[in-house]
Amino acid sequence: MPNSHPNRASLWFLAITLLSFLAASTAPTPLYHLYQEQLQFSAAMLTLIFGVYALSLLAALLTVGSLSDYLGRKPVIFTAVVLNGVAMLLFIYADSVAWLIGARVLQGFATGMATAVLSATLLDVDRQQGPLINSVAPLLGMAMGGMGCGLLAEFAPAPLQLTYWLLLALFALQAVYVWRLPESVSPQAGAWASLRPTLHVPVQARSTLWRVLPLNVATWALGGFYASLAPSLVRTATGSTSNLIGGATVAALTLTGASMIFTLRNQPAGKALQLGTSLLPAGIVLILLGVHSASLPLFFLGTLVAGCGFGAGFLGAVRSLVPLALPHERAGLMSAYYVLSYLAFCLPSFLAGNLTHTFGLVATADGYGAGLIILAVGALLMLWRQRTARACVAGE
Repeated sequence: MPNSHPNRASLWFLAITLLSFLAASTAPTPLYHLYQEQLQFSAAMLTLIFGVYALSLLAALLTVGSLSDYLGRKPVIFTAVVLNGVAMLLFIYADSVAWLIGARVLQGFATGMATAVLSATLLDVDRQQGPLINSVAPLLGMAMGGMGCGLLAEFAPAPLQLTYWLLLALFALQAVYVWRLPESVSPQAGAWASLRPTLHVPVQARSTLWRVLPLNVATWALGGFYASLAPSLVRTATGSTSNLIGGATVAALTLTGASMIFTLRNQPAGKALQLGTSLLPAGIVLILLGVHSASLPLFFLGTLVAGCGFGAGFLGAVRSLVPLALPHERAGLMSAYYVLSYLAFCLPSFLAGNLTHTFGLVATADGYGAGLIILAVGALLMLWRQRTARACVAGE
């Protein structure tokens, strides 16, 4: 009982820090069209600016993702917070595509480092609430970053700087407070060796990781599309020019995802996976119908349905994997999970950005959506097959 208050304070701090990293990651989304107008770059360059963030994040997960298992959690969290603060400064003074790319590269590396260590630390602090926060916080953070920045861009001065100044102040406070956290891992030898780019997936978790992969790819690829090209797609289809569109599209997807995670928090992982495989393709169909009918309400209805599938699929995947790792395997497993997730987050959308030159944005979105539907339906069939096989074994 005496430790409950420190634990609660640590849990709040870790959750807010994870929220702020993911909020910062989507803050540029509502601003992309303003950057495009000011710096005159194409949709392909837009997805490159978006994509280098995810690739840099992957580089961090592959190299420093397990570092906190050896050095301890606090110094790694502090380093990530400081790096992201520097990235905010680069955004504030960005006056060229090169500056934007530099800011996104540094931000991606900081977020990759933070994602792995914060996820593992949350599990260290609370095995019950940790998995739930790990599932809800990224989606809630992305929603807050997208919508918050969209509102500031629409109604506040200095739309290309104000959000980053606010985030910089938040990261400065976090850099100070992190040293008040209790350390949950004893430093041990092997830190240098852990920097070799490898995926640390415990043997007992590998089959489960592959089983949830198709749905996981579909959910994160949809998230990547929304964080990069969806605002442009809505403008192309409906003619809207509001700064709120970019933030609203991300927020609609991720807030419904976070709500779904909270709703299903006490349900078994299998049920969450089944809902994800059912709702995600249904939502994508509605999204595409909204695009072709130039209907913003239908587009957002589809986004809400797909967001429910997004959240359920994300929760099901994390819930299936987390119990399979020992304490000193957690950061490595979460790194591997996020490597696969962020590959799905950036590569398909980067490819889509380049295909818009040849096929146009709407036709590219049709093909993109069809691919995600195939992945989700395939995952659903695999789940049915597995359930049938278990029923047959139980019947014997």
